[in-house]
Amino acid sequence: MTGVPASAPGGPGTHGAPGAKPARGGKLGAAAVNQASLWNVANLLTMVRLLLVPGFVMLLLGNGGHDPAWRSFAWAAFAVAMITDLFDGHLARTYNLVTDFGKIADPIADKAIMGSALICLSWLGDLPWWVTGVILGRELGITLLRFWVIRYGVIPASRGGKMKTLAQGTAVGMYVLALTGPLATLRFWMMAVAVVLTVVTGLDYVKQAMVLRRQGMAEERAAEIASAREAAK
Repeated sequence: MTGVPASAPGGPGTHGAPGAKPARGGKLGAAAVNQASLWNVANLLTMVRLLLVPGFVMLLLGNGGHDPAWRSFAWAAFAVAMITDLFDGHLARTYNLVTDFGKIADPIADKAIMGSALICLSWLGDLPWWVTGVILGRELGITLLRFWVIRYGVIPASRGGKMKTLAQGTAVGMYVLALTGPLATLRFWMMAVAVVLTVVTGLDYVKQAMVLRRQGMAEERAAEIASAREAAK
């Protein structure tokens, strides 16, 4: 939601018009719009994902961390978190529910559930620490990289990045379950694919960031030269 319609009393189409009267309760109406834009379904799904993190950790570590039943419950919580991750962004973009809260909370929720799963699995001895380090290091590095070039533009999510997210979610979900035999071998290779995609897409984001920064700096220099020439006339 971006505000009241232009045709509504007190909206942009009538604001300042001769003889126009301010709508009664205009401030209350604006506050209601802002409140509705914050407490929308996309943000609620994001908050659900955040609240699932401590519950997921307790389930994964329950009864020593190796109980198949507890691990199954943990997998269910992880699956719900992954599903809400798919839906909240889609709903926000489709129904214009994008808010500043969502922009901040959504990536935090994503990294919280994935990071807690990786750290717990490594702590339990199910996943090598270097795998956790590579994945979390990549995520932190790309986040910092985005802030580094934000003045020049936004690095869009690539198809490879989406494939990486899907591979990570699938692999981590398989490791959360107490799998044995061929399924345990399958999850190993799934995690191998996830790690490769993590590294490859991370390097691609670095390349995009360097190009974006170089182009932005060139545009700034061109604007400064044009301004100097204009001032010299």
